[in-house]
Amino acid sequence: MDNKIVIYGGTSLVRDDEDSLGWSQADIAVTGSRLGKMNTMTGAAIRGANAAFNADGLLVLPGIVDLHGDAFERQIQPRPGTAFSHDIAMADTDRQLICNGITTACHGLTYSWEGGLRGRDAALALIDQLALQRDTFQADHLLHLRFENHHLDGLQDALDWISQGKVDFFAFNEHMPSIAGKSALPEKLAVYAERARCSVPDFLQRLHAAQSRASEVAAAINTLAAACRLHDIPMASHDDETCLDRERYHGLGVTISEFPKTREALCTAVALGNRVVMGAPNVLLGGSHCGGLAAAEAVRDGMCDILSSDYYYPSMLHAAFKLANNKVCSLPKAWSLISENPAIALGLDDRGRIKEGCRADLLLVDASVPGTARLIATIAGGKLVYCTEPERMLALPALSLAA
Repeated sequence: MDNKIVIYGGTSLVRDDEDSLGWSQADIAVTGSRLGKMNTMTGAAIRGANAAFNADGLLVLPGIVDLHGDAFERQIQPRPGTAFSHDIAMADTDRQLICNGITTACHGLTYSWEGGLRGRDAALALIDQLALQRDTFQADHLLHLRFENHHLDGLQDALDWISQGKVDFFAFNEHMPSIAGKSALPEKLAVYAERARCSVPDFLQRLHAAQSRASEVAAAINTLAAACRLHDIPMASHDDETCLDRERYHGLGVTISEFPKTREALCTAVALGNRVVMGAPNVLLGGSHCGGLAAAEAVRDGMCDILSSDYYYPSMLHAAFKLANNKVCSLPKAWSLISENPAIALGLDDRGRIKEGCRADLLLVDASVPGTARLIATIAGGKLVYCTEPERMLALPALSLAA
């Protein structure tokens, strides 16, 4: 018999149909890993559940879908010169995700000519660990392969991982100009070398070797884009700067623009009908920490479709409420930026919304103090995996619904 939970008394953000997203006082039945009917439960229906959750005074929201997050790197290498095993690091990452309301996470694995934390051994370790721990994770962990365009030695690896079904989302990264420029500063060069787990001279050698093959980059991009199209993997380009950047990638079927750096690139993406991803930390900080575009302004202008955690998992939950509290947009609109829209971009039509038949990923949030959000509970795949107020959960006799 499937586990059944009834959530009653809350105010839920429900997707009734393709054109209707709004608040409902209906109770929600969770059967197994899926959402059941939403209505006012009868006493018999509640008694037929294994447990009931009293959501009085709480908002019931779809679980967060994080399209782009690389904070897991800090669990692997929290300080320069340290490296912890991936099993411990990813188990802790899973707990952090759940405690911040993220029920589906695309881990941004950067595969770069730099090596070290972003090299081949680290990439293989993460890929293998995701497969090994998949059944014990509470959140759904996916792989977002962020391929540095100048990493020609890694091209075959990336093609193999794509063909083997290990990649859920692909992004083209072009950090070479930035890294090369900042490497002229001794303090930045030292940081890069530490992350790459090598000496400064060795890092410079890797940098120059990658630069020397610049003429091969365009062909590699074409090859990778063709492989992703063949396997129906959604693609993004990262840090678009110009109209030509976005148009070039769009022509290859790369329809997501991650963190466009200029208004020109942003406007081009919107004009092309592409999805635009920006950082939730940007919203919380009131702007980009590195001089980029302001995410809140893009949301206000209708030019941002998705917010991601980027480097800080707590940011997504709180960014949505900040946008609503500052009247940048409504809470349903803000929530779609961190739940339904990223799910659609990933081709995951079974999550990101509260609708019968969808995956049972739910958050119960106390928003009674204006401008704040306190996560009370997380249900992922139909299981209660996080709860700060266990007294709200009532164990009931496992009776049949016909009782």
